[in-house]
Amino acid sequence: MRTGARRAVRWENGGMAEQTAPRATANRSTTPVSEGFRSYISTNWAERDEADAAPLEVASFAADRRARISAMYPGKRLVLPAGPAKPRSNDDDYPYRAHSAFAHLTGWGADTVPGSVLVLDPVDGGHEATLFFREPAGRDTDEFYANPEVGEFWTGRRPSPSEVASSLGLRTRGLTLLGDLLEHADADTLVVREADPALTARLDEVRGRHHETDVAGADTLEAQDAQLLRDLSEMRLVKDAWEVQQMRLAVDVTKLGFDDVIADRDEIMAHPRGERLVEGTFNRRARAEGNATGYSTIAASGEHACILHWTRNDGPVAAGDLILIDAGIELDSYYTADITRTLPVSGRFTDVQRKVYEAVLEAADAAFAIVKPGIRFREVHAEAMKVIAAKTAEWGLLPVTAEESLEPEHQYHRRYMVHGTSHHLGLDVHDCAQARRELYTDGVLEAGMVFTIEPGLYFQPDDLTVPEEFRGIGVRIEDDIVVTEDGALNLSAGIPRTVADVEAWLAR
Repeated sequence: MRTGARRAVRWENGGMAEQTAPRATANRSTTPVSEGFRSYISTNWAERDEADAAPLEVASFAADRRARISAMYPGKRLVLPAGPAKPRSNDDDYPYRAHSAFAHLTGWGADTVPGSVLVLDPVDGGHEATLFFREPAGRDTDEFYANPEVGEFWTGRRPSPSEVASSLGLRTRGLTLLGDLLEHADADTLVVREADPALTARLDEVRGRHHETDVAGADTLEAQDAQLLRDLSEMRLVKDAWEVQQMRLAVDVTKLGFDDVIADRDEIMAHPRGERLVEGTFNRRARAEGNATGYSTIAASGEHACILHWTRNDGPVAAGDLILIDAGIELDSYYTADITRTLPVSGRFTDVQRKVYEAVLEAADAAFAIVKPGIRFREVHAEAMKVIAAKTAEWGLLPVTAEESLEPEHQYHRRYMVHGTSHHLGLDVHDCAQARRELYTDGVLEAGMVFTIEPGLYFQPDDLTVPEEFRGIGVRIEDDIVVTEDGALNLSAGIPRTVADVEAWLAR
């Protein structure tokens, strides 16, 4: 059959349907619409080889993850959208990234077809998983050439159902079939609400027919959805073997990005917005080796290093300054590194820069030294803070002793490090964000947990509590840690971090 010009998918009362693409550029389109052109462009195409793809290594791990969430929700239908593309400006979208819960349970990362949805339907003994996604448009339709949002001429070929099924080990169906399934959703259907607002709104409407219609009923549904998201987040607190290997790879390629920045140092220093060149150099490596950067790169030179999330990156990189670079490469699997190194732009630390740097390094090493299964996550931060308090007291910056400052009612040393020491890391740079406090900050460490250790000291340029020679110095050292059966491993130990190693790194 033939479709009308520029078709897309939308929700309507009957479920998923096709419609004219909402962002089609009809006012400036020059695409021919004659029957002669349609007939001509739909013929004389070579046959495509659509042989089944080889199973991906991640497929068996993703199946285990689905089994775990299935066991937690017997009798419930679980809907996990990848999410739609997000507009950046008019008809230009941000680079697409599927929701992390979807990626975790499917193993589909950078190749995800936007708008895909994983559905776990309850069956005897568990759930049956089906991946709904937009299939390739046939050459007998005009979507493939006339739809700038999803057409093959515009965005590239989409994989076939058999290719996806064999690579991910999942049953696949066309996205248009999802509407009929969800039209029969009831109060036992749960959804990851934040992933696809339009789909969630439609589900809320359908579920409301089978649930109390008052506000309390709606609140109950939302609370159940929130619990699903929480459980999916907590599942990622302990990484499986495949995930840990991805983290190793992400750290390895991230080191190459830092190497590139150092190699471009002369050009960076010569440009009035050298921080932008740092960002661009690192991003180039990220796109070459992975999917993208895992978060907005911080390239903070001089006093900008005292701004914890400096991402404007529009300042110079001047001789004599320190530059704090907080950057990580996200692989095609979406797993990301998160590394910070603070480097002396001229190649050698000054005496005061070295003093601050070595204090931060001591805090990082002290925190790492206690990491092992059985301790509380918050103890890692507490150990780093002991060093930060001791050093700032030793330098005469505190109105009380280090011991007194560590008391909950004081915490004066936190003026110079207001952030936490650690956060979980994985598919998201701040992974497992919806986990409960008792399993996160107050949680007990287990083998397979991956998190950062990133103490710092930041002396604002206008801070009158510190000597003038300290003002404008910001230092952070951040490493990625995996908990082992009997301790921990610093995945980023190969990226120079001592004063001597950093100076030698820059000299090379």
